[in-house]
Amino acid sequence: MSDIFPGLQSFAKGAFATAAGLSTVAAGLLYYGQNYLIYPSAFPPGSRTDVPVPSDFGLPYEDLVLTTKDGVTLRSYLLLQTRDLDNPQAVELDHDHYASDEEFRSSRPLVMMFHGNGGNHGHRIPLAKTFFLRMRCNVLMVSYRGYGLSDGEPSEKGLCTDAQTALDFVKADPTLSACPIVLYGQSIGGAVSIDLASRNPSLITALVLENTFLSLPQLIPHALPAFKRITFLCHQKWDSASKISKIPAETPILMLSGVLDEVVPKEHMRGLWELVTKRGEKSGGGGGGGKSGLERAKYVEFEYGDHNNTCVQSGYWQAVADFIASLSYFEVEDEAKSS
Repeated sequence: MSDIFPGLQSFAKGAFATAAGLSTVAAGLLYYGQNYLIYPSAFPPGSRTDVPVPSDFGLPYEDLVLTTKDGVTLRSYLLLQTRDLDNPQAVELDHDHYASDEEFRSSRPLVMMFHGNGGNHGHRIPLAKTFFLRMRCNVLMVSYRGYGLSDGEPSEKGLCTDAQTALDFVKADPTLSACPIVLYGQSIGGAVSIDLASRNPSLITALVLENTFLSLPQLIPHALPAFKRITFLCHQKWDSASKISKIPAETPILMLSGVLDEVVPKEHMRGLWELVTKRGEKSGGGGGGGKSGLERAKYVEFEYGDHNNTCVQSGYWQAVADFIASLSYFEVEDEAKSS
C-alpha cells in the first residue's frame, strides 16, 4: 500500500520490450513520468474515490478541510481527545484535574500522520486508532493533494506545502497549539516529516520514522535498476539525508526499520540513523543541556518486517509507546498494541 513505484518493474519490462531506443524511452519515462510513478495515488484501484472514514472503526472524528497557499483543497481527518471516550478499548487516564475536554485535549500529544505513497489516508485508520485509543493522542491524518478526495496533483513541492498547511492549522488553533507535536511518517511520509521538521525546528516535539530513505536518486538504483545510469534526471529529490541534520539534536527521533524491506533497503534507514546520531556534534551537543543526537534518538530493527508489514511486527507499537512515554509529556499504556 505504501510501496514506492508499485508494480513498476513489470510495467517497464513490457513497455521496453517493444522499444527501439531503450535509453531514450527510459530517460523520457523517468523525467516526464516520474510524478506518476512516484505518487501512484490511484493504487490500489479505487483509492481516489473509496476513502474509509474513522467512524467505520468506531472512532469520533471531524472532516478537516484545509486550503493551501496555492489554492489546493485538502480533505483530512482530525481525531480529538475527550476526558471520557465512549469506547471499551480506550485507555483510562486520570483526568479529574482537567476542568474541560478542551483542557484535557491540550495536555495530550498531537500525532500528525503522513502516509506512504500508495493508497489514501483512510487506509491508515487502524494505525490512527492505536494512537488515539491506546496512547490517547489527538491525531491529524493528513491527506496529500491528489490523494483520496483531496484536489490537485502530487509533487514534492506540493506535499511539502500540504504538510506546512496542516502544521499552520495546528499552531493557529487555540487548543491544539498547546499540544506537543509528534510527526509520524511511513516511507515517503517519513521524507515529508523530515522536511517539515527541518523547516520548523522549534515547533516539532518528536518524530517517528518508518522505512524511509536517504533520497529518491539514491533509491532509484534499487527500486528501478533500469534507470540507475540516468538518476540525474530525477527532479523529485526528497533529500532527507541533507535535511535531517537540520533537525535539532534535542528533538527526539524514533526510527523503525524492517530488515526485509524490499522497496527501501535497510541501508537507507541505517544511513539516516548515522546522520541522526551526529546531530549537534559541531555545536557541542546542540545547546540542549549537552544532549547529543544519539541521546535523543532510538533505532529499532524488525527482523521479519518488510515495507508494508513492519507496523504489525511484534514489539512495534510497544517501541512507539515507550518512545512517547520517554518524552515525559504524557501517560501511555504499558502494553500498547495495534488493534
